[in-house]
Amino acid sequence: MNQYSKRRSRLLESLSENSAVILFSGKAPMRSEDEAYYFSVNRNFYYLSGLDKENMVLVMYKLDGAAKEFLFIPPFDEKMARWVGGRMLKEEASKISEINNVEDINELDGFVASLLNRNRRNPDFDLYLDFWHYEFDQTLSMAHNYGKKLKENYPYLNLKDVYPVLAKMRLVKDEEELEEIRKAIHTTNLGVLQMMKSARPGMNEMTLEGIFAFVLAQSLCHNTAFDTIAAGGERATILHYHENNQPVNDGELFLCDLGATSNYYCADISRTFPINGCYTDRQKEIYQIVRNAQKIVESKAKPGVKLKELNQAVVDYYKEELPKHGLNEDVTEYYFHSCGHHLGLDTHDIDGGLGAVLQEGNVITNEPGLYISAEGIGVRIEDDLLITAEGCEVLSKELIREAEEIENYMGGH
Repeated sequence: MNQYSKRRSRLLESLSENSAVILFSGKAPMRSEDEAYYFSVNRNFYYLSGLDKENMVLVMYKLDGAAKEFLFIPPFDEKMARWVGGRMLKEEASKISEINNVEDINELDGFVASLLNRNRRNPDFDLYLDFWHYEFDQTLSMAHNYGKKLKENYPYLNLKDVYPVLAKMRLVKDEEELEEIRKAIHTTNLGVLQMMKSARPGMNEMTLEGIFAFVLAQSLCHNTAFDTIAAGGERATILHYHENNQPVNDGELFLCDLGATSNYYCADISRTFPINGCYTDRQKEIYQIVRNAQKIVESKAKPGVKLKELNQAVVDYYKEELPKHGLNEDVTEYYFHSCGHHLGLDTHDIDGGLGAVLQEGNVITNEPGLYISAEGIGVRIEDDLLITAEGCEVLSKELIREAEEIENYMGGH
């Protein structure tokens, strides 16, 4: 039994006795003319199947004490295979997912109709779909549209959202997930070190971003975890700066916030280094404050602690420390985000918010920062932490972070 089969079993165990689940892999929307956006699989579907192809549907149910799983996939199309490559065969999909019942996607509606008709007299029957929605007016997902069609044809049906159940499962990473996150972090580290080694005054932010992308390509990493932030000088005081097209001048800091992926699992790392290899006294002063805040989070991160408590520890430290360095405004003028978030199949992974209590097996980021636009100084240092039984492990510890280490590596001293 592989990890996907184990996860499906855990999911069904957590649902009511008479229930079924339908999950869609998704489909890339069209961008312009005959060009579609890059396909990115629904992460909950991938979490339960290991499959990352379009137009696949996972159906599971447990009825009368028996649990069954079915996978519906597009049929092989010999003509399309000559244009874009062959679709996944049933045998391949079954081998990856460990689902024995693999059917033609065209049989889905008839299969669901039969399932619902067999249970129409059962008032306790629940059908779960993934109704995740981030923005009020975002495009409806395949699950939303299918749910609408089901309610039109079966108005008595009890539709429920499986997202909260899967969110709780995905919070705690298993060993296979941790291995993928470690791989993503290692690749990210290689890219950041090459950026540091290649940095020169006057180099464009886009060039530095390109160096990172090149290292990822050398490492056979197909996707970044998110759009890379590559910000020099005052632009580093903008939290989600994305233009990445300006030169970084001699004497300025360069802030990068980036991550590689490994089988969709994400790394999320930030480093701030001097473009000329040597921090000024003031830059190093601010940098050390942020590094100290990061150490505070490391010392306090453990099971039973809330993310908001870690963030408050950073705020409390800044309130005491910043006035000693001439920063007398409210802390929110210099630090206006949280110190971390959950990490996994998504960069901002499924979580319960800042009020969620950490537990063993969580992976979170540790990313305090300070942003002083009047001085053109923006510093963020970010590492990825695994919550352990007694505290935390810095998964990204191999990447240098102390100011002196960075200067020595870059040849600034």
